Amino acid sequence: MREQLRELQEKALARIQAAGLLEELNELKLQYTGKKGELTQILRNMGGLSAEERPVMGQLANEVRDKLEEAFANMAEKLQEQAYQIQLKRETLDITLPGRQRPLGSRHPLYQAMDEIEEIFISMGFGVEEGYEVETDYYNFEAMNLPKNHPARDMQDTFYISEDILLRTHTSPTQTRVMEKMCPRLPVKVIIPGKVYRRDDDATHSPMFHQVEGLVIDEHIRFSDLKGILLSFIKRFFGEDQEIRLRPSYFPFTEPSAEVDCRCVICGGKGCRTCKGTGWLEILGSGMVHPNVLRMGGYDPAKVSGFAFGMGVERLAMLKYGVDDLRLFFENDVRFLRQF
Repeated sequence: MREQLRELQEKALARIQAAGLLEELNELKLQYTGKKGELTQILRNMGGLSAEERPVMGQLANEVRDKLEEAFANMAEKLQEQAYQIQLKRETLDITLPGRQRPLGSRHPLYQAMDEIEEIFISMGFGVEEGYEVETDYYNFEAMNLPKNHPARDMQDTFYISEDILLRTHTSPTQTRVMEKMCPRLPVKVIIPGKVYRRDDDATHSPMFHQVEGLVIDEHIRFSDLKGILLSFIKRFFGEDQEIRLRPSYFPFTEPSAEVDCRCVICGGKGCRTCKGTGWLEILGSGMVHPNVLRMGGYDPAKVSGFAFGMGVERLAMLKYGVDDLRLFFENDVRFLRQF
């Protein structure tokens, strides 16, 4: 047994010194000093020794175990230090290298356009109001002079949540809410930006898009005031050389009503495919606030008057930036967005 212990010690120490990985060292530890290791197997034969030999062999076995445990601990520390140095070398930074610039995002082109629209109208004395994207049938339709079963409701394919709750089809419902909040104070002069929803989806329509509504109410408001405000806005948004024209139209919430065109920003009014050869592009709808809408907001149409207009932000952004497909704004393609 003495020879077995010495032979085990020499063999184990040699293999410990030759170990190159912590995993290998752990396997050797299990092999020699574990519960089922070689040292344990030798000690199980002590039952066949005499009473005088047992303490001597026990002391020798403990000395062998202590030497192996010390060798294991020293080699483990050495291998851990080597692994640390290798990791440190691998992770060393060259501080002389130039820094890595991370790409920064920017405001979405639609919100760039909306910010510019808001800034222009704020500079003309308008306030900014926000409304609810989920509206009641009353504010979305009835307060806008569109009673139930009115044929003009068919012009707006609507997302209904229930019979009386829907996703707003325009920002106009906030007009009535603003009038109810401010009545009888004058003047009322606000724009209402926000998201609206309709069941449209093609190259020029989206089921969710953005509008900016405008509302002005005061004494002696005339149609010429509406034209002046819109002309000033178009010149600042598209350029001082721009012109507008107003065409008679129909909107249930305004009377009289007008579609507003500007000179084609692509061909400068000469006629092209974009403007279908007319030299003009339709950009928004407008008109004098209908007396019924004023009454529902709490104002007396015999004493005050007003005008309203509504524009699609996507439409204006497409014209301003030369974008030919509305869906590009919503696809999140960084190659497109980086241009802005």
